[in-house]
Amino acid sequence: MLDYLISKLRKRGIRTVITCQTDFGNGYPERNRPTGGFSYLYDKCDVHSNPDAVRAQERYVSQFIQHKNPYTGFAYRDDPYVVGFEINNEPCHTGDPAQTRTYINRMLAAIKQTGNMKPVFYNVSHNMDHVGAYFNTAIQGATYQWYPIGLVAGFTRKGNFLPYLDQYEIPFSSVEGFGSKAKIVYEFDPADAAYTYLYPAMARTFRSQGFQWITQFAYDPIDLARYNTDYQTHYMNLAYTPGKAISMKIAAEVTRRVGRGESFGSYPADTLFGDFLVSHKQDLSVLNSEKIYLNSNHTTERPVAPEKLATVAGCGSSPIVDYAGTGAYFLDQLEPGVWRLEVMPDAVPIADPFAKPSLSREAVTIAWNRWPMRLRLPDLTGEFHVVPLGADDVPVAAHAEGGALQVTPGVYLLCRPEVVDAATRRWQADTRWHSINLGEFVAPEAHAAHFSVVHTPATVVTADESLTIRATVVGPSLPDSVVLHTDRVSFWSANNPRVLLKHGSGYRYEGNLPREMVKQGVIRYTMTVYAKGQATTFPDNRPGTPLDWDYPEPLYWTTQVVPSAYPVVLLDAAADGESLETYAMPEWGGNTVNSRLDHPAAPKAWRYTFAKRDSGVRFFWKRYVADVVANRRDRLADATYLCVALPGVHALDSLSVGLTTDDGYTYRANIALDGAPLVRIPLSTLQLGDTPLLPAPYPVFLERYFSPTVQRSFDVATVESLVLHTLGEVASDASLTIGNVWLE
Repeated sequence: MLDYLISKLRKRGIRTVITCQTDFGNGYPERNRPTGGFSYLYDKCDVHSNPDAVRAQERYVSQFIQHKNPYTGFAYRDDPYVVGFEINNEPCHTGDPAQTRTYINRMLAAIKQTGNMKPVFYNVSHNMDHVGAYFNTAIQGATYQWYPIGLVAGFTRKGNFLPYLDQYEIPFSSVEGFGSKAKIVYEFDPADAAYTYLYPAMARTFRSQGFQWITQFAYDPIDLARYNTDYQTHYMNLAYTPGKAISMKIAAEVTRRVGRGESFGSYPADTLFGDFLVSHKQDLSVLNSEKIYLNSNHTTERPVAPEKLATVAGCGSSPIVDYAGTGAYFLDQLEPGVWRLEVMPDAVPIADPFAKPSLSREAVTIAWNRWPMRLRLPDLTGEFHVVPLGADDVPVAAHAEGGALQVTPGVYLLCRPEVVDAATRRWQADTRWHSINLGEFVAPEAHAAHFSVVHTPATVVTADESLTIRATVVGPSLPDSVVLHTDRVSFWSANNPRVLLKHGSGYRYEGNLPREMVKQGVIRYTMTVYAKGQATTFPDNRPGTPLDWDYPEPLYWTTQVVPSAYPVVLLDAAADGESLETYAMPEWGGNTVNSRLDHPAAPKAWRYTFAKRDSGVRFFWKRYVADVVANRRDRLADATYLCVALPGVHALDSLSVGLTTDDGYTYRANIALDGAPLVRIPLSTLQLGDTPLLPAPYPVFLERYFSPTVQRSFDVATVESLVLHTLGEVASDASLTIGNVWLE
């Protein structure tokens, strides 16, 4: 399999660095199946010191590097598309660093004896007490990784993560030998995040730190990507995550265009660098240069030189391309007046891709539809011809007027009228262009066999104000209509309130509940999709409608409705307590243990005790609240106090309480824990401080806080997260009980 992969990469002009060995099992996501290899015979942390294991590895790396690939005819050591070798993946070194140095040198000697002339790398981002040993060897380079927001959350993380990507400081850069080693990234990914602005920001920071090779982990195989079962904390595939894939294309350009060691200042100044833009609020990354324009999401960013553009790619609309579909598209100029257009099918998320994976749970579905597209390329003004390219296509040209055309997934030639005849002879489906054939097109078939409705109800809204309901609806066809019913409907009633959701762009539908339907209490509602004479009601996903006499008691989406003066609740201990994330810093120093206090005579609360494994540990609580406050903007603007219910405190005398805004800045106050069950903190007393980077990043040597260098005033309207943490040393018998948290 590796031989075949290398040969295929070679045909596409892709080079690789090969890691010779790893000590992980082979079973994920199923159980491991022992194969008898030495990674099953020896413990991961023993394989570098056990004499028999070391001798086995010497033989193995020697044979591996001399192995002749039958598909290319080259031994790995001689293949020009194999750049170098990493000895092993994430080694576990314990004991004497001198033994580590001996092990590395033995591996290097075994590799050198094969006649290898390629650079050999070693992982230096683990086992920090062995760093000196790593660099006191003849390795030519060091390998690093970066997971800035942790791994395996089990859900999609939200928030502004640009402060997490501001720096990649290496604390051992002064170690002797460090400066003479090449630096490569063997894997990186902002795990558990669906945003499209993160990859370019990470690439910028890597280049500022001087990295020369940067490898993303990992690209999902197209046949499994609909379920994201490969390793569910990562998710990237052109067909299934088109915005992220375009952002990876932008990140590749960052790597090419940003010089080694080039600095762009600290966040937020570094969100605009060179020809690039990254934005959390717009979930957007852009490359805007004279010849290339790339956008990962909808944008109004105008091209700097539209008349000089030769490459355009994107997801969503831009000043160059208006497109209603949700897949990626690519426009490349082949010659003046002739362009290649590739359009991928629509990717529609229908479940959380970072939840527990299952082959019975589709995370993203694929749909093929015909959508309008309008181009504003100076090279294709007015009328042009649209010629489909493909092995089974007859090249009969259609016309585009005023830059407007209708497209389905596939590959097309776009030609000005005066060049269409010559162009269709010169540029055909089997014409070789860069590393592909011009008509080459790979995409999954449509598999949205049934309708899905994706909708997140508002948590809480204000009474007597209209409420906008938005949903994504996807299925084997576009629906005829989508209708919302509340729980006030009845088969026996002649007047049942309903709201018709209007079709917007792509698969988005939207409707408004009038203010007279938004009354204090709880709104309960369903949505029914009508298509081709059939009706399906959601969230049940059941045939029929709530107006049918025999429709069972339906499930509902629900939204709490409160008076305008009601406080803005950031944490409802009864409903949200389990969503309050807990952390320790350093993360290996301890953890919290929580238990729910549920006495009928007392308000709901959660009691936390602390398991310490080290001194100087700080314990944190965090909750993302932007979705909670989104529909309480009126009340939020009037808030003057942050209120925290603390019905139980033992052996703790102070606590930090803070709010992180959507620009990643944290404003906090330190409060005394004097036994008062309720603490009211004036918002005017919150002070700008460091933002804790939670969850902790990998590798372990990275900074755990973002320290702002640009001052900004606190704006309660931009609150995104609630953050609390302990202060000072925490006693082993300490406990803290947290109840509701709100703004009033």
